[in-house]
Amino acid sequence: MFNNMTPVVKQLLIINVIVFALSQFMTQNYDSLALYYFESEKFRFWQPFTHMFMHAPMPNFAHILFNMFALVSFGSALEHYWGGKKFLFFYIACGLGAAAVQTGMNYYEIHQVVDQLKISPQDLQVIFDTPLKDVFDSNGHSIGKVDEILTKANCTQADFDKLSVMYGSCVGASGAIYGLLVAFAFMFPLAELMMLFIPVPIKAKYFVPIIVGLDLFSGTTGFSIFSGGGNIAHFAHVGGALTGFILMMVWRNKKFNHTRWN
Repeated sequence: MFNNMTPVVKQLLIINVIVFALSQFMTQNYDSLALYYFESEKFRFWQPFTHMFMHAPMPNFAHILFNMFALVSFGSALEHYWGGKKFLFFYIACGLGAAAVQTGMNYYEIHQVVDQLKISPQDLQVIFDTPLKDVFDSNGHSIGKVDEILTKANCTQADFDKLSVMYGSCVGASGAIYGLLVAFAFMFPLAELMMLFIPVPIKAKYFVPIIVGLDLFSGTTGFSIFSGGGNIAHFAHVGGALTGFILMMVWRNKKFNHTRWN
């Protein structure tokens, strides 16, 4: 597999591994590169781009391992067919699309609760501007000024769980990888792939819609068949896949899919 690795895929692999290694020792920079909700006091304009080169810190080694395995497996086939420039454009676009969709869903959930509880713009700004260390105690309960605002608004635990996404961050190449999966299914629909927990070969044209559908189901219901639903940005996966699908449809309609950029 590694013998057939294409140049841009190799460079992306090296960048991801280097950033992952550095993030283990330069933890103070982790927050500045991870993707935070755009109304959060931790959001920076470069995060939609940098988050796709970040991964969960140790001991969660599986996150970067699976993403890089998929990058090499599917990305090399696509780069070989497209050329490096077109492949890199597609990869970055899918990563940005993943960030946009995940952020959009976060906005919808947060402001649905805000509208329901009738939290004033002034109080909402206080929530956004309060550092995380001043929001939760050691048991994960809200404290201080934020707790006063939520108590006054009769905020339930379910409401608070939705609001709390504004304090979380999103990292990983998964959104871009889902875009690659969609492109692979377009280009090589009869190639047989296997799911980790279902070791039965499935043609790519069926495999990819299934896993994207599972993420859409998990993102909508909060229930994940394989992972328990925790700490996975399902709508980022869906966003990367959707961006990949749109690009592939545009390129196919323009008869552009057989043209290399270099």
